[in-house]
Amino acid sequence: MAWTSIIAIYALFWVMSAFILLPFGVKTADEAGVAKVPGQADSAPVNFRPAKVALRATLVAVVFTTLWVLNWEYGWVGVEVIDLFGMAQRSAG
Repeated sequence: MAWTSIIAIYALFWVMSAFILLPFGVKTADEAGVAKVPGQADSAPVNFRPAKVALRATLVAVVFTTLWVLNWEYGWVGVEVIDLFGMAQRSAG
């Protein structure tokens, strides 16, 4: 697998991980017991830390990219394993 493909797969995993991890650990003003700023939305986060989200997304993306590349090299899971409707056999014959 080309290194440019690995970077592209890593970027896809990173963005997906960042969006999935965004709501974890964030509290609203009501949950944190902090006074709201006038005009603030009820759902606005009080303790949002983008660096923490980026670090977590980086770690998750590294793990998933590593598993993806290892699966590509060693062929642990292929089409024949995830072929739910037997389409691989029909198209081969």
